[in-house]
Amino acid sequence: MNQIRARVAAAAQQLGLALVGVAPAVDGSPPRAYDPFAAYRAWVEAGLYGEMAYLARPDALAWREDLRQVLPGVRSVIVVAALYAGHDPPAEGFGDRSRGLVARYAWGEDYHDVLISALEQMAASIRDTVDRPIATRVYVDTGPLLERDLAVRAGLGFIGRNTCLIHPRLGSWLLLGELLLDLDLGPPGPIFQAHSCHHSGTCGRCTRCLDACPTHAFPAPYLLDARRCISYLTIELKGPIPRHLRPLLGHRIFGCDVCQTVCPWNRVAQDHALPHPAFRPQPDRIVPSLLELLALDEEGFRRRFRHSALWRARRRGLLRNVAVALGNSGDPATVPALVRALDDAEPLVRGHAAWALGQIGSHEAQKALQSALAQEADQWVREEIQAALAQGALTPV
Repeated sequence: MNQIRARVAAAAQQLGLALVGVAPAVDGSPPRAYDPFAAYRAWVEAGLYGEMAYLARPDALAWREDLRQVLPGVRSVIVVAALYAGHDPPAEGFGDRSRGLVARYAWGEDYHDVLISALEQMAASIRDTVDRPIATRVYVDTGPLLERDLAVRAGLGFIGRNTCLIHPRLGSWLLLGELLLDLDLGPPGPIFQAHSCHHSGTCGRCTRCLDACPTHAFPAPYLLDARRCISYLTIELKGPIPRHLRPLLGHRIFGCDVCQTVCPWNRVAQDHALPHPAFRPQPDRIVPSLLELLALDEEGFRRRFRHSALWRARRRGLLRNVAVALGNSGDPATVPALVRALDDAEPLVRGHAAWALGQIGSHEAQKALQSALAQEADQWVREEIQAALAQGALTPV
């Protein structure tokens, strides 16, 4: 197995990965005080997954409890981590409320494509070393795995109070991927570390991430209520963002980095740690103009974001988020663009544009809402318009 592990380490270095480790597919270690699967089941039973029903299906629970149901005969899991941020972002533009904030992992190429390709190349390298056919399965963020627990078992870090995997030298700006194999690759632990680490870490008494969360999405340490998480609200949630949470989003339009930005482990991460080349920031994704985004049609959205993680939100979801951010800006200069959005083909966009106009509350905004109400056929959008009008001085027609 040493030859295979050496191949994996060489492939990791060539592919620009920061960390690679091996975890047994079946955890044969003595019972731990913290049972990750029991915690996952309790999280599901509490309904904290929001509308992500695929996480709560009985088969999804069974697969996460026993990986042999995912890949029969699986023996080992190779867990890889790619670094996507190494320094504090440039300050320019981040305080400009006319621009949207995008989570750092989405500044570059779509990490799914990058890591899936890397893991498939790693699997091919292993096949060249083994004298029999091997069964493999690759997952990046979408598989029925408890991937952060696997990463811990593979020696890649510890779980922080914000539920992120944290490496003591690299912090938490890490994207994970997994390669399941029907091979026994030997004892668990790191195979490759671009930045070696010889000590473990903990959160100690620190609660900065819990205290800083804009939407109070952590009801307890190590417990995330997805229904309040900005990443869930701006990406995974496909319908309307609850009205009472919209003001708390600020001008975040795709994901949120607050609980990682305040983390001391990220502040002490190696200064020379550079992100994977594929995740180097693209200028139009760091702090994009909200008005430019609101003007995107389907083809424009496709051209700009097809190979970005922002594609997951689709146009309707991204423009929903943009409308909320514009409403939170309170800038009357954005009213003409929001008025045009009242005619968007997507009810989701029209309804959130109406909310934004209600937040701005100018005479022009109120008149536009009255006009839109007179011709709007969608009941939910009508309710949004009426609620927006109720915030102003004019009476709905």
